[in-house]
Amino acid sequence: MQEPLYLQWKQWDCQSDCRYHCMLSTEKEREVLGTGPVKYHGKWPFKRVFGIQEPFSVAFSALNLAVQFHGWLSFFILLYYKLPLRPQNRKPYYEYTGLWHIYGLLAMNSWFWSAVFHSRDVDFTEKLDYSSAAALLGYSLILAIMRTFSVRDEAARVMVAAPIIAFITTHILYLNLYKLDYGLNMKVCVAMGVAQLLLWAIWAGVTHHPSKWKLWTAVVGTGLAMLLEIYDFPPYGGYLDAHALWHAITIPLTFLWWSFIKEDAEFRTSNSMKKVK
Repeated sequence: MQEPLYLQWKQWDCQSDCRYHCMLSTEKEREVLGTGPVKYHGKWPFKRVFGIQEPFSVAFSALNLAVQFHGWLSFFILLYYKLPLRPQNRKPYYEYTGLWHIYGLLAMNSWFWSAVFHSRDVDFTEKLDYSSAAALLGYSLILAIMRTFSVRDEAARVMVAAPIIAFITTHILYLNLYKLDYGLNMKVCVAMGVAQLLLWAIWAGVTHHPSKWKLWTAVVGTGLAMLLEIYDFPPYGGYLDAHALWHAITIPLTFLWWSFIKEDAEFRTSNSMKKVK
């Protein structure tokens, strides 16, 4: 039969559509018997909306993408239109400008593929989502090291970044070309996430940065939100699960994070201007 367009673009063929309805029928039987939901191929039984597998995760991922874009754009406007520029080359005084621009692009890319993956889980979208998230976490670790240790020399930055880039590239190639190992990927991502949170937390404890309370809030909030990835529970009503809540919590945290980045740019620019004078 000719399927509706809204199902065709999601690649819901007869086989996958049959599996979906079979899963729902099985879950209704389990509910009548008084047993709880179970995972199918490693995923909870979600009820799709207009062909979208996990509507809440898609919506929250899209909102995260919007907040990341807003944060990056406002950061760009602040640096080039509101703060003073170096007179000799018209570049910002802030030493970490380029690093944060790359971070913003990687973050937007990650949330875009997160929305696509949760919209339709196929091999292609799954690998892109996992690879983008791993790349973002790896780069965020590099950025955390460089900012917390005030690494400004180009040669030193290369020495810090090179081994981490080599590791994360190898990890991504392993996932895509050899085996999509969910357990290994989770361990790698959690390790990189915890490492950078510890770096930021320790730095916030010793620095005299005027916006360190925002950094503390973002770090503690992210750490607590990560517990939702560990404490996994079935979707409420077939729609809202722990992973979707994780995506929801990161929305205000992302707004706060970019607020800290912009205030850090103002703080460092002010210090640089004093040294010039």
